[in-house]
Amino acid sequence: MDFEQITTELAENVLTITLNRPERLNAWTAQMGRELIEAFDRADADDDVRAIIVTGAGRGFCAGADLAGGGETFDYRKRASAGPARDNGGEFTLRIFRSTKPVIAAINGPAVGVGATMTLPMDVRLAAEDARMGFVFARRGIIPEACSSWFLPRVVGISRAMEWVSTGRVFSAQEGLEGGLLRSLHPGAGLLDAARALAREIAENTAPVSVALARQLMWRMLGAEHPMLAHRADSRGMVARGQSADAVEGVTAFLQKRPARFPDRVSDGLPEIMPGWREPDFE
Repeated sequence: MDFEQITTELAENVLTITLNRPERLNAWTAQMGRELIEAFDRADADDDVRAIIVTGAGRGFCAGADLAGGGETFDYRKRASAGPARDNGGEFTLRIFRSTKPVIAAINGPAVGVGATMTLPMDVRLAAEDARMGFVFARRGIIPEACSSWFLPRVVGISRAMEWVSTGRVFSAQEGLEGGLLRSLHPGAGLLDAARALAREIAENTAPVSVALARQLMWRMLGAEHPMLAHRADSRGMVARGQSADAVEGVTAFLQKRPARFPDRVSDGLPEIMPGWREPDFE
């Protein structure tokens, strides 16, 4: 699949995915969604990819859905489909949820609607100081999508989530930082450098399989009903990883005071530490 609405660049084990419709402030289309899912599929299959950055071309991150279709933009009856209508923003956020690589959002400009919700399953969000964000759905007569009713309260808490969603207002990056949505703010010219520095810290110092398993544990346990489920998964994970070549290398490198060279690969498969867990079907 050749990409038309995104670009990808791999350098120093960090994959940068750029939304690439700058003339439309990178407004979301179904094609962009498909291309992003394909890019994440390729990233998971590539052991050279140790971390992913998502950003936007030009002065915007993503201005939300492309409204060129006018009032019928969100009318799913207008879309040809062999099965039940699905929100393709949600299909993408579910794909991020399944990612085996850590994901960093570098929000370089306006991020509203799906431009905001698509970042919620990303692990860390950095933003330009002048970026603005908004969950504007109620002002367009629709509802928050892209699984944001699950992600947003878990990221910022129910009170802040409902304030932003029910008002539908666009807010500053500073408010996003204070509300816990953003990790840090940066001058526009330094945003990608900051995101890349964080991504390289991951890529250069950690075991890929350990990071992939930790990411599964952290996100899946947000929906667990008791810490015993985490204890079971942790125990299985410690047994599996404790006898791995990575564990031997990690301890040996520490004792020898040298950088570790972890041999295990994500593409060889991850140990099953949560038997019985599966993503529900769409019905």
